[in-house]
Amino acid sequence: MATRIRLLIADDHPVVRAGLSGMLGAQPDFEILGEAANGAEAVTLAAQLRPDVVLMDLRMPELDGVAAIKRIVEQCTGVAVLVLTTYDSDTDILPAIEAGATGYLLKDAPREELFRAIRAAAQGQSVLAPSVAARLMGRVRTAGRPAPSAAEPLSAREIEVLSLVARGASNKQIARTLHISEATVKTHLIHIFGKLGVADRTAAVTTALERGVLRLEG
Repeated sequence: MATRIRLLIADDHPVVRAGLSGMLGAQPDFEILGEAANGAEAVTLAAQLRPDVVLMDLRMPELDGVAAIKRIVEQCTGVAVLVLTTYDSDTDILPAIEAGATGYLLKDAPREELFRAIRAAAQGQSVLAPSVAARLMGRVRTAGRPAPSAAEPLSAREIEVLSLVARGASNKQIARTLHISEATVKTHLIHIFGKLGVADRTAAVTTALERGVLRLEG
């Protein structure tokens, strides 16, 4: 393939690292640059190797995954961090997303789902495991005023972002059009996914169209 997606695997379990390295390395469009056994090592290697995507576990020694995500996002422009963990509680999901994670998958995800998520992350797209999206939607529905049967509506800015997504714009193009940062675009997309109860951009557009939240002209 013309370009390969360069990966860094960060997990404190050697067997997990070896398994991921073997599975992902067998894909023709993936290249494994290195492995990190803790968060601190992940930050160092990300700065040295400049991968396209870091696969990041959350519970690691020396520096936990959330702290590592924040440092990588701050120090390594253009490096996407995709969380791959066994934990799907609110106390794990929200800090990781707020730290700048591009996506959040669980380790029991089918391998094809993981492959798709990595390819999406390399393009700056946000991907959430279905259960994670459902959790975020549940938080939106129960936050603030009582509204048990209706999710919080999308804000005007979120509709602007989703309208551009529907027209095929990348995160970089959306940021340029709306005069905001790519990080802000990703944050809007995470909120949109949570409110609509979906896991990716295509599902978000489809759901928004079905609900009449989004209308495309022409």
